Amino acid sequence: MFKAIEKFFAVLIIAIAAIASVQAQTFPERSVKIVVPYPPGAFNDSLARMSSEKLTKLWNQTVVVENKPGGNTTIGNNYVAKSPADGYTILVTPLPFSALPALYGKKLPYDALNDFQALILAGVANNVLATRKGLGIKDVHELIAYAKKNPSKLNYGSTGSGSSNHLSMELLMSMTGIKLTHVPYKGSAPAVAALMAGEIDVLFDNIPNILAQIKAGNVLAIAVTGLKPSPQLPGVPTVSETGAPGFEVNVWFGMQVPAATPKAVVSQINRQLAAIFRESDITKRFTDSGVQVVASTPEEFSQLLKSEVAKWGKVVQDANITLE
Repeated sequence: MFKAIEKFFAVLIIAIAAIASVQAQTFPERSVKIVVPYPPGAFNDSLARMSSEKLTKLWNQTVVVENKPGGNTTIGNNYVAKSPADGYTILVTPLPFSALPALYGKKLPYDALNDFQALILAGVANNVLATRKGLGIKDVHELIAYAKKNPSKLNYGSTGSGSSNHLSMELLMSMTGIKLTHVPYKGSAPAVAALMAGEIDVLFDNIPNILAQIKAGNVLAIAVTGLKPSPQLPGVPTVSETGAPGFEVNVWFGMQVPAATPKAVVSQINRQLAAIFRESDITKRFTDSGVQVVASTPEEFSQLLKSEVAKWGKVVQDANITLE
């Protein structure tokens, strides 16, 4: 009897493996969706459209980009989490995804680590810390010294609670013991405009979003958030070397699929996307946006997601960050 049961399960395992293999060989047989949980614009959207363009040609199937903004990205994220786990729905996943479990707690409509399967880490970028003209603060040392003498007098902008620029400043405040007042905006453009107008004093932002204003002299770049200087801002030091040793924020951009998507399908899409991201024209588009190509394995991105959820969860809890 036991031998019969063992034989049954052995056959079942072989059958499941065969089905998965067939799925990978025939995937995709219809159109695929790449969901962006943000409005059109910025690199999240660009990543989806670059991928869509290349995959459409490779697969000879339509790959559609669907922007599903709202709910601090939870609407788009939840849509993918609840989609069929067949590889036909892909989610663009940037850094703020990792702070949402701590921000929402039990109100989050999905499980960030268990309802998705990591597909690929496409690339990483730095934020830059910029100040308004006339503030008189030229580096992070001076910012920390002024903020300690004048608690909460300085204010900083962000693109909303849980955004990468908000989290970057909360991490800096936590590491240095300073306190600045948070002023959230609905997007990078109004936040940069507010910095130029002197409505806010400092702002962390993705380098491409503010680079033109830095080059024009409308705002001052005082530090970048990686452990190495950015080639886009030669001469601008890191936060770590100018006032907050060990400070590092790499803004990352990845993709995920629903959790139960067959491994063979995930592996196929990963290999094809990795090859696409390494093509010279796509690499240039990444570089022009201030993003370094990574093109990771699913396992590497999965490990990053786990560590980032833990890291930013602690920042959110320690700073008592709430949704505004």
